[in-house]
Amino acid sequence: MGTSPVGVTASGGASGGGTGVGGGGANGSSGGCFGLSLKCLCKWKWEYQHRLYSSAFIYFFGCFVLLGSMATLYTWFAFSPYVRTGIKSLGCQEDNEGSWSVGVFYGDTPFSLKPIETMNVWRGETAAWPVANPVVTCATVSDAGSPSNFVADPFLYIQGDTFYLFFETKNSVTLQGDIGVAKSTDKGATWEHLGIALDEEWHLSYPYIFDYLGQIYMMPESSEKGELRLYRSLDFPLQWKLEKVIMNKPLVDSFIIYHNEMHWLFGSDHSGFGTKKNGQLEIWYSSSPLGPWKPHKMNPIYNVDKSLGARNGGRPFFYNGDLYRVGQDCGETYGRKVRTFRVEVLTADEYKEVEVPLGLIEPNKRRNAWNGVRYHHLDVQQLSSGEWIGVMDGDRIPSGDPVRRLILGWSAVIAVAVLVALSGVLIGAVNIVPLSWCIHSSGKRSDASLAWEKSNFFSSKARRFCSRLNRATSILRGWIKHNTYAGRLVLAIILVVGVAVLCTGIKFIRGGSGAEEAYPLKGQYSQFTLLTMTYEARLWNLKLYVKHYSRCSSVREIVVVWNKGIPPTLSDFDSAVPVRIRVEKQNSLNNRFKADPLIKTRAVLELDDDIMMTCDDVERGFRVWRQYPDRLVGFYPRLIDGSPLKYRGEKYARSRKGYNMILTGAAFIDIQIAFGRYWSEEAKAGRELVEKYFNCEDVLMNFLYANASSSRTVEYVRPAWAIDTSKFSSAAISRNTKVHYQIRSECLMKFSDMYGKLSKHKWRFNGRRDGWDL
Repeated sequence: MGTSPVGVTASGGASGGGTGVGGGGANGSSGGCFGLSLKCLCKWKWEYQHRLYSSAFIYFFGCFVLLGSMATLYTWFAFSPYVRTGIKSLGCQEDNEGSWSVGVFYGDTPFSLKPIETMNVWRGETAAWPVANPVVTCATVSDAGSPSNFVADPFLYIQGDTFYLFFETKNSVTLQGDIGVAKSTDKGATWEHLGIALDEEWHLSYPYIFDYLGQIYMMPESSEKGELRLYRSLDFPLQWKLEKVIMNKPLVDSFIIYHNEMHWLFGSDHSGFGTKKNGQLEIWYSSSPLGPWKPHKMNPIYNVDKSLGARNGGRPFFYNGDLYRVGQDCGETYGRKVRTFRVEVLTADEYKEVEVPLGLIEPNKRRNAWNGVRYHHLDVQQLSSGEWIGVMDGDRIPSGDPVRRLILGWSAVIAVAVLVALSGVLIGAVNIVPLSWCIHSSGKRSDASLAWEKSNFFSSKARRFCSRLNRATSILRGWIKHNTYAGRLVLAIILVVGVAVLCTGIKFIRGGSGAEEAYPLKGQYSQFTLLTMTYEARLWNLKLYVKHYSRCSSVREIVVVWNKGIPPTLSDFDSAVPVRIRVEKQNSLNNRFKADPLIKTRAVLELDDDIMMTCDDVERGFRVWRQYPDRLVGFYPRLIDGSPLKYRGEKYARSRKGYNMILTGAAFIDIQIAFGRYWSEEAKAGRELVEKYFNCEDVLMNFLYANASSSRTVEYVRPAWAIDTSKFSSAAISRNTKVHYQIRSECLMKFSDMYGKLSKHKWRFNGRRDGWDL
């Protein structure tokens, strides 16, 4: 090649059929080549580019198909195909500030608060046995007609037996905070959203509400307005009037407390130079909450690290004559947790406080718990009964999580593209820049070509730089030869890393927050007990089982019915909920349905320890059971029909498009109904048959349900996926499928003689509107 680069693309004139760029006459060149001597070069260049682009296209297309197939398979396996139901389309949208909701807590003291589910408050109209936190969510507000992305900063106002809850609700349309209000007449178990109490043109939050001289006041945060404003109630709780702008400062999370015959205002001003955000606190004092306010001599009281709790986190309270301030730790993320401080000195000249433990047990379920990642606001008050009640907000994701996931997801996709290009370079299918771009002419250059070179001086330098990179790839290919074992190993490693990075990227982009949330019924949540029956030969199964299912959102306790052998110790398990081992004297399958007064929930999920499914599948099953608590709701359908009766697997039920039995080895039951029926005198002969065969306890339960009701008694929920580990264990009674089915067929005939036939009913698949029983 020549020493100077020349342009080789055709000009507009050439393409129009006129003379070449170099001019007319014999020296012109049609097709865009500058001189007869370049014709061969141009032909060679076109063929080279065509061959290069073809190989690169085939390579990239092949990689796209391969990685796309793997991504599709991963998406199918990792993400549930079922859509969450019961939430308004305009509300509860993903928000970068979080997915905050509100829970209720009770305690004998403000330092012994426990969530409402531990109080065993039952509500039959919503099948909440017991009621569980959260009690106010974005759905509570959205379902009432005010689309909300989250609710936070709760404050209680108590009038006799009626509780009012004021809170920030982020409007899903305007994306600004408004002040909402809800009412409860049953000590906080259920809440009715009344409406929006305050809506301004700017963001509102932290609706601190208090009494003064017979009037009800509210002091919400209005830092976006640059003011601290005080509102007075005109018609409680929905009508408010601006009473006074008490301070022209953009204070955040402020409150007023009466102490030592003075009113004290605590707040944070993040607008000052050198102020540490979420680590600053100032105090003012006055003889009246209406002002005028004088600054504390020590202001700023704090200007410290954001993790130390300087920023207020709720209402201050008095206990045993001491004043306590609630602050929020914003160390790991905004609003990570609340911290409590006992105020030891509060005068116009001095302030001193010391931290004291709140005593709140943090959840171990992380994102599967409504407050598993952070909780940043607490309002605790003493009731006339002497009991303490607290309202606290919580979130399952950190601040900024959606944007973080998006950045990480697309960064992973770009990284995969780089790895694909690198592999292409190593096998010779891809050049950094096609070498033909760097071809130089050895012939005579025309004036036009010289002008083109001068005007594209920078482009020429870029092409020369890319040529050097191409030479570097040649050196790289020399080091890593793809046709050697070492080269193939490098390519294999790149492939594995690429697939792993791609799946990680898809998880961040497609997988949402990663939480497997509970499904509310009529706005309320509840909990259930997980019960399994096992013995020492299956201990390895049990450990995996407990670790997985204890993280499911609605699981309150795991009860292990220990039938044989030396029971394990509780320290053997990695569990996020309490585990209780109930040791039985006799190895019997009837023990599965034995009455247990220590179970505190009405719903029990009977789940064999060799069945693994997602928490989302379990939560969907629980949601369906709460709709139909008088039914057996489970994940393994069977169809019992024909003459003689024969036990068959799920495939048979699918072929006949219906079912009439649910295996209770993976089913929700009502312990008040199911255990009573199973241990009735009527079921005695059936239990004896179970003892004889050491099998069929679940079949017996289905006959007892069907015999007790003329209406439907079973409901199927299809899991996204389920793994039966009994196929890999020598300790399972169903490992020999043929023998197992023969015994069950005998049970069917004997139970039919005892209790009547099941075959008179059949319920079709795909009968639910949500498609959960396809």
